[in-house]
Amino acid sequence: MGGDDTWSSALHRLWQAASRAEEVSALADDVYAPLLATTGVHLVVGTRWEDRQILRYMRALAAGSDSPVITATSRSVPEAAVREPGDEPVVTRIPVAALDDAGWPEAELLRRTPGATFVVCTFRLDHRGWASLGVGVDASADVAAVEGRLAQAVDVIVACHTGILQRGREARRGADDALLAEASLQMDSSLDVEETLRRVARIAVPAVAEGALVHLLRSEGPEFVAATHVSVQQRRALEEIGRENPWLAALLARRGEDEDTVFLSGPELDGSPFADTAEATEATEATEGDGDGARPGAAGGDRHSTVISVSTLRARDRVVGSITFVYQRPEARLPDKAFLRSLATRAALSIDNALLYELRRHAVLSLQEHLLPSQLPVTDQWDLSASYEVGDPMLDVGGDFYDAVPRPDGSIALLIGDVCGRGAEAAALTGLARHTLRTLLEQGTDPGTALSRLNRALRQERASRFLTAVVATLAPQADGTALLTTCSAGHPSPLVLRSDGTVSEVLTGGLLLGVLDDVSYESHEEHIGPGDTVVLFTDGLTESREAGGAFFESILPVRLAALRGFDAAHIAESLTQQAKAYRASGQDDIALLVARWTGVPPGADLLPHPLQLVRTAR
Repeated sequence: MGGDDTWSSALHRLWQAASRAEEVSALADDVYAPLLATTGVHLVVGTRWEDRQILRYMRALAAGSDSPVITATSRSVPEAAVREPGDEPVVTRIPVAALDDAGWPEAELLRRTPGATFVVCTFRLDHRGWASLGVGVDASADVAAVEGRLAQAVDVIVACHTGILQRGREARRGADDALLAEASLQMDSSLDVEETLRRVARIAVPAVAEGALVHLLRSEGPEFVAATHVSVQQRRALEEIGRENPWLAALLARRGEDEDTVFLSGPELDGSPFADTAEATEATEATEGDGDGARPGAAGGDRHSTVISVSTLRARDRVVGSITFVYQRPEARLPDKAFLRSLATRAALSIDNALLYELRRHAVLSLQEHLLPSQLPVTDQWDLSASYEVGDPMLDVGGDFYDAVPRPDGSIALLIGDVCGRGAEAAALTGLARHTLRTLLEQGTDPGTALSRLNRALRQERASRFLTAVVATLAPQADGTALLTTCSAGHPSPLVLRSDGTVSEVLTGGLLLGVLDDVSYESHEEHIGPGDTVVLFTDGLTESREAGGAFFESILPVRLAALRGFDAAHIAESLTQQAKAYRASGQDDIALLVARWTGVPPGADLLPHPLQLVRTAR
């Protein structure tokens, strides 16, 4: 037989090739040629099997031939199942004449060569299948030595395959980690529940699966929120399945709070919209007419059989929903359960954060509503409206407030203020300030005295925050005008939009509320005529800042002048939206209270007019 030195050199080259190979088949030349050079060997043949009896690949090289015979197939050979090895390689000697074609596809090739014995080593490569490497030898061969060489060659092949799998797992782990990190960033960047769920679906396709459906768990059961697929037509079909399919609804209901990811395929999908049957495909196409709703998972051509997985989305010990992946790819490319659990955990936390944010948002807005008047008084003498825009993206309760208070003498008091900071403490002071001022002004207390008494109350309560406020009263006059009396405690000055389009600032000043004891406040008086509008606002309006650094305050008079002739509601809403569109920075709340004086005929009765209430903007 071939010299041991020659074989040793060939084995050394084989190990070197194995360290570089990206697939086992690349070793074929380095394995077959040295074995064929062994004395008495006339044929080398290798096979690759899956699922015990499915022949995937056979390669044979005969002595004197330059080209191997290669057969790639998916042929089922039931009788070959008995050849499947255990965990350790098995070397067998079999007379060629004794080989049964039913279990030995190599037999036909062996009979074409002079060899009388088949020496074969069967071995396991991975959990999905096994392989064999054998030689046909004649009487001149040292069979024991041939067996040793086969075992050595198999050792290299197994080590090469193990290394390839390990490198593949490491590369996949790196890709999975990168995908999970990107998924977390994408999902965490939105606090909107439905947008977060849509991102969960989009991130996974096509990196994880060909399609995905996401359901949110509501009290009445699973609620479909999002679906996506690499195919636009199949995405539409997935959306319909997610909304209406009873099979999927029943599956998700059965899953309940089961935390483990489950994979379903083959007969497990019978009766489902994912079943790979020609009958189901034809039925679906018949009912869907033009085919725009092509059924996800229907078999056709060389497409892979459909597999689905369902993962429960659980966060903080409660189920928030589920994600269903649809796969149409080889089994080797299916994600493992550990990866899906990790993705589901991250998705669940993002969804739960969005749900908590939504609950907090509703709670904050509800509390904010209770800190503001639900209705404003209206008579034929004035046109009142207000606007309030929450500016903080985290939705802490703001400290801005406003109100309009009818007074016993027929005048009306307008008030607006801003408590320093946000949160529960600011909300408490907001309620105290608004209701204190409202009570005093309803009793006919003048603006300066009302502010002084509020300041005293804040000092007595030892409030840790200060606040600003402005109070303005509008008192009808016999000549058809109104006397505007304004008193400010460190608050931005109101503006007056005259009927001719000019804008002026009401010059007032005064110390912040809640800072010093025994503070008095002076009032400023001026007259406004019919069609004139008084605009009170908080600094969230004026301090909205554009990217270049300029404040909305610098253009506010011009923007207000452009609103001449509009009613109070339009002015309030327009200024709020303009400030929002203007600012690139600044997150303070914006509150506006607008009063347009409609006037009274000269000499008219100035007694209090009947009031009606109109709901204010929130």
